[in-house]
Amino acid sequence: MKLTGLIAAPHTPCNADYSLNTEAVAKQAWHLADTGVKGVFVGGTTGECHSYSTAERIELFKTWGSEAKANGLVNIAHVGHNNLPDAQALVKTAQASEADAIGAMAPSFFKPGSVDELIDWFALITKAAPELPFYFYDIPSMTGVSLDTADFLRRGRERIPSLAGVKFTNPDQELLKECMQVEDGSFDILFGTDEKLIEGLEIGCRGAVGSSYNFAAKIYHPILKAYEQGDLETANLWQDRSIQTIDTITAHGYLPATKAVMDMLGVACGPARPPLVNLTETAKASLKAELEEIGFFDWVS
Repeated sequence: MKLTGLIAAPHTPCNADYSLNTEAVAKQAWHLADTGVKGVFVGGTTGECHSYSTAERIELFKTWGSEAKANGLVNIAHVGHNNLPDAQALVKTAQASEADAIGAMAPSFFKPGSVDELIDWFALITKAAPELPFYFYDIPSMTGVSLDTADFLRRGRERIPSLAGVKFTNPDQELLKECMQVEDGSFDILFGTDEKLIEGLEIGCRGAVGSSYNFAAKIYHPILKAYEQGDLETANLWQDRSIQTIDTITAHGYLPATKAVMDMLGVACGPARPPLVNLTETAKASLKAELEEIGFFDWVS
């Protein structure tokens, strides 16, 4: 499979007491479809995966399974975990909920120290649903696992027949270029750095997974359109707006602040779960004023 367009990494919604709130998923799914997003990567970094129990993640998968289908969204379930039984349970749930694919980041406590060890780990996980397309979620900044992703692709399919590609959230652009060339470009490499989307397009990525597509898809559609038409001036104009937006939000603590932005847009996802620190009401007001000043709400209206 090869995916194109924007794939959002949705927030995991919760209530004021930090309990899981699956009732909010329907509004999230509708909003994403309404803003032209093609799919979802459920329960990854933006979804605070390691802050939720396996039972909660299973419940989330079941809800997104039906809501993604109802809204015509491609559904990739993130099954990454630090222990094998829970990872396999997530894979089985993803399959039962009719996810289109699964993805997983590397374990982040006891870490695989080589490409062979990483392949062995994912082979064990994917064995629970061998026909479900699998994406390696390469995000060394969060996992601390920095291996040769291109070598993983070259050798991975022998042990992981379902290996479809990579969600590439890795700053190494030379490595990305190498990944794009493996097996004559047969793998699906999904670009994972929103504020550098044009760089991903230039290297050849045609699908992108990101957190800011939840609230700023209308900033990125013009980038895709202008790039396709060869209008780099317009593409760079909108990419600069993306950067301004992300910089403004990051100054307030990125993930909790993005949940605050979703609330501003009428798609309440609740607070971030501790140990992340949520914005005070004063900080939320300041963030909203700063976003108004740069023109964000006009860009996404």
